[in-house]
Amino acid sequence: MGFFEVTTMGTRGRPSADELSTATVTHLPARPDPPPDLSEAEGAEWREIVHRLPADWFPRETHGLLAQYCRHVVASRRVAQLIEGADDDDVPALARLLRMQVAQSGAIAALAAKMRLSQSSSIDRRRVKAAGGQKPWE
Repeated sequence: MGFFEVTTMGTRGRPSADELSTATVTHLPARPDPPPDLSEAEGAEWREIVHRLPADWFPRETHGLLAQYCRHVVASRRVAQLIEGADDDDVPALARLLRMQVAQSGAIAALAAKMRLSQSSSIDRRRVKAAGGQKPWE
């Protein structure tokens, strides 16, 4: 065009209510697919969790935590199956399985809290107000 730049004029005045109420979607976050190193059961757990929460809940930096969480959930189910089928007379084996279950439960709880998946970690304590009235012990 040379020396002169072509510009278009904007609209004059304030935007109308229709213009303000029109929502424009610029970017829809995609739900992450499970990593290829997860087993079929772990991948199914991943998909269930990812599709239960908002699409932007799991940014890229949380994928490692989510993968480990899925692994622990599947392992915990397997340990529970082993406990159900264990011989009640074999106390050392049963004790070992129960320790494994405790370890899996602890890992699941810690990862769920870190990713705000558990009920206790999803409560916004700033919004929770103390109940008024007389205290139950008074």
